[in-house]
Amino acid sequence: MRPPLWHPPVELSTAEHAIIKRIRRAKLFVFLRQHRHELFAYAFQQELLTLYKDQPQGQPPVPPAQLALATLLQAYTQVSDDEVIEATTMDRRWQLVLACLDAETPPFSKGTLVAFRQRLIAQQLDRRLLERTVEIAASSGAFGPRQLRAALDSSPLWGAGRVEDTYNLLGHALRKALSVIARQQGRGLRAVAEEAGAALVAGPSLKAALDLDWDDPSAQHHALTMILDAISAVEHWLETQPAPAETASQVAATMTVAQQVQAQDIVTTPDGVPTLRHGVAAERRISIEDAEMRHGRKSRSLLVDGYKRHVLRDLDSRLIVAVGITPANTPEASVTDVIELDLAAQQCTLRELHIDRAYLASPLVQQRTETLAIFCKAWPVRQGPYFPKSAFQLDWERYELRCPGGETMPFEPGGVVKFPAATCGHCVLRERCTASASGRSISIHPDEALLQELRERQQTPQGRAQLRERVAVEHALAHVGRWQGRRARYRGVRKNVFDLRRCAVVHNLHVLMHLPQIGQAA
Repeated sequence: MRPPLWHPPVELSTAEHAIIKRIRRAKLFVFLRQHRHELFAYAFQQELLTLYKDQPQGQPPVPPAQLALATLLQAYTQVSDDEVIEATTMDRRWQLVLACLDAETPPFSKGTLVAFRQRLIAQQLDRRLLERTVEIAASSGAFGPRQLRAALDSSPLWGAGRVEDTYNLLGHALRKALSVIARQQGRGLRAVAEEAGAALVAGPSLKAALDLDWDDPSAQHHALTMILDAISAVEHWLETQPAPAETASQVAATMTVAQQVQAQDIVTTPDGVPTLRHGVAAERRISIEDAEMRHGRKSRSLLVDGYKRHVLRDLDSRLIVAVGITPANTPEASVTDVIELDLAAQQCTLRELHIDRAYLASPLVQQRTETLAIFCKAWPVRQGPYFPKSAFQLDWERYELRCPGGETMPFEPGGVVKFPAATCGHCVLRERCTASASGRSISIHPDEALLQELRERQQTPQGRAQLRERVAVEHALAHVGRWQGRRARYRGVRKNVFDLRRCAVVHNLHVLMHLPQIGQAA
C-alpha cells in the first residue's frame, strides 16, 4: 500500500504545552511543532508521496512527511540513524515534533529512515525541502519572486573516508578484495590472503608486515616491489576462484581501484624499477572508501582533504537559496552551474552577486546578462618601479589602449598589446615605463572591463561598503558548519549535497523563526 498523508494535530495539547514550557534553548523544536503543518502542507506532502509506488504487500507505511521531519531533526541535533530511532521513544522534544508523545515503540525503523533518505536523494526531492522554506518566507512577504541580491562563498569540508599514502591505499584495496572472498567462502582473512600470495595485507598494519628500515634509500623500492608482487599474485589467484556474480563484481571493482592507484602513483624507471611518481597525478585518488575525495586548497596555507561546500545567501531575507558541494581540487567557479539550476527551479534570477575572486572565472560571471551587477574585490595591480597597468587608459568604444606617453594601440580582450620598440625607444617616459629593448607589453584580461569597474568602485567609500556586504554569507557558512560539522557525514558528493541542503533548511528555519509574521507564535 502507498504511504498515507500525515495529519498531526495543529492545536497544542495540555501535555505539549507543558513540554514547550520546559524547552529553554532548542527553540527549533517548538517552532517545528507549531508550524509543521505549514512546512508540510498538503501540496508538498503530495510531492513526497511520489517517492513511493503503491504496493499491495509490505510493512505498514510511514507518512513521508514524518520521515522528512525526522531527517531535519537529525541534522539539527547531529545524531546518527540509530540515535534517531532511540530519540523517538526517549526524547520528549522529538516526540513533540513527530506527534508520537509517550510512544513506547518507535514510529518507524532505521531501515525505513535510510530507505526514505535514499529515495529523497535519488529523486532530487531534498532540494525541494530547501525550496519549501523559501516558499514559506514568500507567503509571509519576507521573500518574493524578485531578482535577488545574493552572496556566494565556500568553506572546507573534510572527507569521511580515510586518507592514506600509496602503500596503504594499495594494501587497503587488496585487503578489501580478499575480505569479500573470505566472507563468501566462510573463511578467515589470513587464510585466504596466504593462499592468494598476499599474506602481508592480512595483518593490522601493512608497514609492520613489510618490516623495512625506511631510512634506507632502497626501502621504497623493496616496499613497492613486494606490494606489486602481491597485487599480481592476487590477480592470478582470483582467476582460479569461482564466485557468485555479485561477489565477483565487488572484487573486480576493488581490484580496479588498486590498478587506478598504481597507475596514478607509481612509475617505472628505464631500468624497470618501480618508484613513486614525482608530483601529484591529475584527479589522484586519496581514499579507498570515498572515490570522490580529493586533495585541495582553500587558500595558500589551508590544505583540504575532501570537499568544499558552497552557499548562496540572499542578502535581504538572509535565507540560503542554493548550495553545492565540489571535490576539494575543483575550482570554486565550477559550482555555479549547479547554483544556476537551483535558482531556475525556484524561478529566481540574480540582480547582484557578491563573491570573492575565486568565482570570477565562472560562467555565471563570464556569461552574465547586463542586468547582473558583480561585486568583488579586484585582483591587485602589480606594483614596481615602472608605470602600473592602471596608468594605461582603455577606450572601450574604439578598443584602443593609450600609454602614459600618449601613444595608442588597438587591443582585444584576452590578448596582449605590444608597443613597438621604436616608439618606446624615443619616448621621454621610457625609463619610468620599461627596461625591455623590445618595448612595453600589456596583457588584457578577457573580462578586463569588469576588473576595471571593480577597481574603480573599491576606491570609493560606497564601493568598499558594498564589498563588506559579502560578510553575511560567511556568517551563513559558519551557521551551516555548526550543524554539518567540519567533517563530512557521508561519502561522495551527492550524499553530502543532501546533508548540506538539510543543514541549510535548518538555517532557514531559524531565520523564519525570527520573522515577526511567522515566528511570533513560537
